[in-house]
Amino acid sequence: MSELNSFDVIIYGATSAGIVASLQVARMGKTVLLIGTTNRVGGLTTNGLGQTDIGNKEIFGGISREFYQRVRRYYEAPSAWQWQQPEDYRDGGQSTTEANEDARWTFEPRVALAVFKAMLTEAKIPLVLDQQLDRKGGVTVVDGRIRMIRMCTGECYKADAFIDATYEGDLMAAAGVSYTVGREANSAYGETVNGIQTLTHGRTLLGGVAYNAEHHQLMSKVDPYVRAGDSSSGLLPGIDPYPPGEIGSADDLIQAYCFRLCLTDHPGNRIPFDRPENYDSLEYELLLRNIESGETMIPLIHSSMPNRKTDSNNRRGVSTDYIGQNYRYPEASSDERKIIFQKHLEYTQGLMWTLAHNLRVPESMRLFFNEWGLCRDEFVETGGWPAELYVREARRLCSDYVMTQSNCEGITDVPDPVGMAAYMIDSHHVCRYVGEDGFAHNEGNVQAAVNAPYSISYRSIIPRRGEIENLVIPVCLSATHVAFGSIRMEPIFMVLGQSAATAAVLALSKGIAVQNLAYPELHEQLVADGQVLRVVISTIKDVLST
Repeated sequence: MSELNSFDVIIYGATSAGIVASLQVARMGKTVLLIGTTNRVGGLTTNGLGQTDIGNKEIFGGISREFYQRVRRYYEAPSAWQWQQPEDYRDGGQSTTEANEDARWTFEPRVALAVFKAMLTEAKIPLVLDQQLDRKGGVTVVDGRIRMIRMCTGECYKADAFIDATYEGDLMAAAGVSYTVGREANSAYGETVNGIQTLTHGRTLLGGVAYNAEHHQLMSKVDPYVRAGDSSSGLLPGIDPYPPGEIGSADDLIQAYCFRLCLTDHPGNRIPFDRPENYDSLEYELLLRNIESGETMIPLIHSSMPNRKTDSNNRRGVSTDYIGQNYRYPEASSDERKIIFQKHLEYTQGLMWTLAHNLRVPESMRLFFNEWGLCRDEFVETGGWPAELYVREARRLCSDYVMTQSNCEGITDVPDPVGMAAYMIDSHHVCRYVGEDGFAHNEGNVQAAVNAPYSISYRSIIPRRGEIENLVIPVCLSATHVAFGSIRMEPIFMVLGQSAATAAVLALSKGIAVQNLAYPELHEQLVADGQVLRVVISTIKDVLST
């Protein structure tokens, strides 16, 4: 094997977490190779998720914060504002950038891509793109350690340590590490908002109220059948015939995926929505019936980005989430995933055309969507459509420590933090079904407040003892469906990517398993590199005890 294919650390997945991990390895003086599964680096951060899901800005330090600081500096240059004057742009919500801040939290996809590319170039990080791991025998494990990985192209790479920074956990799974897919029962970890969720009213938590299936719900009395009122005509696409099961019970289903669309209303940069070649009107019948049943709100979250652009996300009962169409994705082959990707893309293309042109859509809503379109200067190679699907959740590691709802609520703390999270518990809907009332319903949405930042355990990003000794997993970490719904945010993945790299380098430098790395040593290095592991803030427990 050529020495060019041998490295100290190999990072599989050029997501935001993978990029940050590669930078940290290089800063610690080790050789590194970053392998991207697509031809675009940065994951969702460069694929439309421009309004950063934060929870608390103070928990982001290290290289993660460096990225957002660089974004701010980019927009300080007048040349960054081609389609809008900077004084005309307004942030919104939790991502608002205050005047005294050193970072910017909202940005265009192309800007995020440029910043990441610059950071990789400056650090001289070797990068291989559009490579897929051969998941059938492509991981060589000897004496509990990964020695080599083989790509579907036949190219092989050798390293002393590995980091799986993919959204899918493909390296983790191919190496034989324990993992899970789907929702646990509430009873498994003493949780209250896990499992199947069909309630349409709030449930009390320690810190307030969790809303189960109430938000992003269909209007009442939306008929689910191809011919309204005729069950013999069959169900509309994506609707299951029966209720999903007992509330709080487990299943192997996952929350919906979508594309985070970057749209613009600037005539000089706008690409109008076209009717897809294989447009199937039946796919959008539920959307139209939902509108005709009383839906008046625009079924899209339009978060403002610089230069008259948006980060557009799912909203209301029928929107960009392609509910129930991603179940096979976590375990699917590369070819199957391409098919799932294409189906999501075609659904989204047809959705936007329907909202802009179908006469059953109210005129005011049609006029709104005709003001918007894709951006000529974003995702140029793919005609303005994002290059990557928003894989909100796939496989999750099963390690010696599982992050749970108790951690999110501040009831349980961890002694070995490697980062922090603060975003609310957030699960999108999982399925559509015919209820006992004979009408269509959405199931699975959970929105529950997280009242204070909480720490993430080192043990949740490494395999359990007795499994692979030189692998760290910062994205598909060990967490229940509920806890993952709070942790699964891009800046947190960046934080965990840096911590994963730090642990991998320290362990290989000592010639020990990542499970045997002494936490005080890891803690010292993380703090020295600017990571925020704890914050001094009153938790809800403190409030309730006074």
